[in-house]
Amino acid sequence: MLLVTTYKLDELAGEAGVAPRTVRYYVQRGLLPAPEFRGKDTAYGREHLARLRAIKALQQAHWPLEEIQARLAGAGVDEIERIAAGALPPAAPPTSITRCAGPDGAPAPPPQVAGAPRGERWERVEIADGVELHVRSDAPDRSRRIALDIESRYATPAPKGSR
Repeated sequence: MLLVTTYKLDELAGEAGVAPRTVRYYVQRGLLPAPEFRGKDTAYGREHLARLRAIKALQQAHWPLEEIQARLAGAGVDEIERIAAGALPPAAPPTSITRCAGPDGAPAPPPQVAGAPRGERWERVEIADGVELHVRSDAPDRSRRIALDIESRYATPAPKGSR
């Protein structure tokens, strides 16, 4: 007999060591497949848990989310579980930007993306009651990784019945 384990959102997040909001974000970004809907309940399975653990392992190895998504895109559950267990693939290409200091010794301002409106849209991430993190929509990947790391470490789950 094949035993299939399913998780509700809070259970999955707890098992993976992330906030439920992070799970929803990863589904929205395409890092996780959409869960199964069963009436009022949403069911997450073995692949979801394995992917969350693999994402966490790759983030700890300083992989950007775009590279993680590309790496996990065609992988099967067994391969994803190996990555989650620490069998990391070769390092992702570096994504850091080296900036030269200006004449006064201060760091040079970040480069502007041509045609991108600056500061028009911000994403709000609630970390805890009374604590928010705001991320500009055109923030660099490194900044987004920092925000996700903060959220995954410190976000507290919403109390039951609050949504």
